[in-house]
Amino acid sequence: MRLGAVALEKGVCFSVRSAHAERIWVSVFDREGETEIGTYELATDGKGLFSTEVPGLRPGTRYGFRADGPYRPEQELWFDPDKLLIDPYALEIDRPYVYDARLGGRRGEGHDTAGLMPKAVVVSGEPAQVAPPLLRAGGLVYEVPARGFTMRHPDVPEALRGTIAALAHPAVIAHLVKIGVSAVELMPITATMDERHLPPLGLRNAWGYNPVSFMALDPRLAPGGIAELSATVAALHAVGIAVILDLVFNHTAESDEFGPTVSLRGLDNPTYYRHVEGEPGRLVNDTGCGNTVDCNHPWVRELILDSLRHFVTAAGVDGFRFDLAPILGRVNGVFDAEAPLLKEIAADPILKDRVLIAEPWDIGPGGYRLGGFPPDFLEWNDRYRDDVRRFWRGDSGTLGTLATRLSGSSDIFQHNAASTRTVNFIAAHDGMALADIAAYERKHNEANGEQNRDGHNENLSWNNGVEGASGNADVKEQRRRDARAMLATLFASRGTIMLTAGDEFGRSQSGNNNAYAQDNEITWLDWQGRDRELEDYVAALALVRKQVAALEDTAFLTGTASVEGDVPDVEWLAENGKPLSEGDWNDPQRRRLMMVLGVEAGRGRVAVLVNGDRRATQFVPPKRDGFTWREAVEPATVRNTGLSFSLPGRKVAFAVEVAGDPS
Repeated sequence: MRLGAVALEKGVCFSVRSAHAERIWVSVFDREGETEIGTYELATDGKGLFSTEVPGLRPGTRYGFRADGPYRPEQELWFDPDKLLIDPYALEIDRPYVYDARLGGRRGEGHDTAGLMPKAVVVSGEPAQVAPPLLRAGGLVYEVPARGFTMRHPDVPEALRGTIAALAHPAVIAHLVKIGVSAVELMPITATMDERHLPPLGLRNAWGYNPVSFMALDPRLAPGGIAELSATVAALHAVGIAVILDLVFNHTAESDEFGPTVSLRGLDNPTYYRHVEGEPGRLVNDTGCGNTVDCNHPWVRELILDSLRHFVTAAGVDGFRFDLAPILGRVNGVFDAEAPLLKEIAADPILKDRVLIAEPWDIGPGGYRLGGFPPDFLEWNDRYRDDVRRFWRGDSGTLGTLATRLSGSSDIFQHNAASTRTVNFIAAHDGMALADIAAYERKHNEANGEQNRDGHNENLSWNNGVEGASGNADVKEQRRRDARAMLATLFASRGTIMLTAGDEFGRSQSGNNNAYAQDNEITWLDWQGRDRELEDYVAALALVRKQVAALEDTAFLTGTASVEGDVPDVEWLAENGKPLSEGDWNDPQRRRLMMVLGVEAGRGRVAVLVNGDRRATQFVPPKRDGFTWREAVEPATVRNTGLSFSLPGRKVAFAVEVAGDPS
């Protein structure tokens, strides 16, 4: 049976699970969600399922659960019927969550929390038609914070700004098409609650990685509910763009023992969360957020699978990115690539063809699992991020590592897959913006109210000249050149690539590398002040990547030809067109490289020319009778004779081989 609230012909059936509750009720409220107009006790089947059918109720009914049983927090039991609890299966809530210290009050303090809580809303049945996903590995994933993306967009009507519907606006879609987006990856859009330390600082969570339940969308982002998401997905599908949802199943906003009791904790704390063995009442904190969801419990696995199916069947999404994904695969606290939940997702009839992306680390024991997920999952590749930054920062001895990252990171992924599963990125929501990497050597998180103690200390960043946004014209030009070099490296890399919204036109967070609490102009994209030349450059990179199949290919490279007498699938060459020697690879100061990729038999090749030196360098791609080379992105800045290219320092260029003789 479907859990939660199911609208029937003559009423509504309410169902919820708890292994430790003694009694559970559903409280029904008026249309405004303010006045409690009825309370109905759910019957238990003795196996943890509580349910009841209430006649006369219809879709639109507001409700919440209350649970009673022992109140012994030191033994993991937090039952308190004064706490109104959100249904874990709620599909819609009637208002946003607002943190209030009374939500975490102790039993017997006389705080009924109904007036502090949103109410779940009964909705009608969901459609069941499921279309195949649009996205395939090798494309461009575009990471989008739904609110900050359009809050300052001048072409989007003010009433739509900051919502999911704004992504369907023609001006937004035109931008996505221009820069070659294959899939929009929406940062969390399920309803979130601010961490308890933020309201006193006058801050609020801007990222959304702090959910209460897993299905209900945040009313601030989707005032039109799941229908709004469905319509936006359809609009993006119409232009060939897929939609991926970034979902958080690893923890909830109930946090540690001092956090609020708003859903799972009040329903069945011992079942839904992991606890330290031998220390009753102490929560496992493999997430850094105060609690850890027990994703190996059968009830939790079912809840997660039902959540994923809901977003596919009700909105048509193409895939999912899983935050702190090792939590989903922890069995008895230890990550297992064969964990039941990971296998169930990959085998589910509705989910098995969706794109699955893992953030392959958490902060628990053995939590760094890059390359360790099953072949069904793509993985965020932070080693790509760090190694590309090291190369462009000027670290010695990084050329060979850069070549490995350009070619799909076979050192990480080849052991358990036939093709690369990497998601290459240089900057993401978490960390410095791409433009800030070359402008700030140190983080600047002062606005977060934690005396700059939060966020990563090592960003592998640098500053050209004066720290921060200031600097003369030469300094600013050098920073733009470095940004272009990093972007071109990303688009030259085999495997799926990811770009965070705004990095294509120079967004800055003023050096803040942990801007989760900055729901303001630090994270809201500045569309009017964007660098349009940089944006046009990224559009040109995207066009080359789409036109040259070898760049989007995910197969591992071998250095040999697939057909006898044809060109090899890759050649690693020095700038003079000769193969790199062992001495070249071992030279810690070498910073120049050509990656020449073969394509289909009888067709031209593509050469990626990397000049990490600050001096201009002449590159001579390998000659072949009946073919010539032409520069593919910036003919105005690269001198091309048809046989060689002169690249300025700190630059990546593309050359494509075409039939014909040099003119």
